[in-house]
Amino acid sequence: MLLADTEAINFRNLTGKINWGPGLNIIYGNNAQGKKSWLEAINILARTKSFRTQRLQESIRFGEQTASIRGRVLAGANLERDLQVTLQDNSKTILVNSKRETLARYLSQLQVFSFTAADLDVVRGMPEARRRFLDRGISSIRHSYLQTIADYSKVVKQKNRLLQMANEGEFSLDKTQGLIAPWNDQLIRLAVLINAERTDYVAGLNAALERQLFDRRDLTTRYKSALEGKGDLSDYESLLRQRISLRLQAEVASGHSLIGPHRDDLEILLDGHEIRVFGSSGQQRSALLLLDLAAISLYNLASNDQPVFVIDDVDAELDERRIRRLLEYLENRTQTFITTSKRSHVEGFFSRASVFEIDEGRVRTSSAESQTEIISTSV
Repeated sequence: MLLADTEAINFRNLTGKINWGPGLNIIYGNNAQGKKSWLEAINILARTKSFRTQRLQESIRFGEQTASIRGRVLAGANLERDLQVTLQDNSKTILVNSKRETLARYLSQLQVFSFTAADLDVVRGMPEARRRFLDRGISSIRHSYLQTIADYSKVVKQKNRLLQMANEGEFSLDKTQGLIAPWNDQLIRLAVLINAERTDYVAGLNAALERQLFDRRDLTTRYKSALEGKGDLSDYESLLRQRISLRLQAEVASGHSLIGPHRDDLEILLDGHEIRVFGSSGQQRSALLLLDLAAISLYNLASNDQPVFVIDDVDAELDERRIRRLLEYLENRTQTFITTSKRSHVEGFFSRASVFEIDEGRVRTSSAESQTEIISTSV
């Protein structure tokens, strides 16, 4: 899988098209020149979401009503797909080969893994970021899992609505138990699937971490169920049903569902210690990078294909030595996009990469016969 090109129309201050190389793509230049915006465009094209903002309408150029990002994906010798995401007000339209597509099918078209400042939440932040990391990795190799997660979220939302009504005194405890019983049945059915998928994926991550050659650190992960310590996890379904029944009063009191995979976590351990708590900033960055490389390895094994890897502001996250080692490791493994403001850290790779310099709205590429001009002055 290769992203052949990306075109931006009224997206932030970008307008134009860049033809990408199949291996390393290095985007460099001073700050506030638009480097990050191109990676953001790739991320939106693949995931329909930005790593910079949750309000996509903010990325529409001032004074315009819509913005579009288009990209051509090469998948195999003769398979080509045209992807497009159009933003308007609070809505977005997604197209594959100019035809509307469901979100689940669209998200299977281009697989992107990312190493950005926002992704550091995986090793520093709350459990939600780590669950999202797991779910994104699983759905990249098992597309039906995305629907399982969506269905589970809907069930939890419906159950929470009833619990909140009970909390406000609209139902007695007995009536609440009857009303939420069918939702609990659905929650349990989907939770069993999610727990199994996440547990298997974590086992795969650990195997990939043991195999990886980039950095021989004792990094492991452990899936931590909210049911841990509550009974026999080998009979997950029975234990989950039992705990949900026992926690009814507490759930009504809180107005929220307190038991299930939406409360689980992923422990990330360096030398047996949880890196979120005990790791230094540098160790946390290294751990995230190793997790990304392990996830890419799992995707390669499952799909016999290569994803896209996006690394934003690489010199802010890694020192010069590790940047060189990383690029050497990646250059023949997967299509990679990196941004940097320090040319000296990456110029040793210019002869074997596609290089794009952004300076005051001009994009110069050393891999094309002619210079490409793109209006690009965004941060």
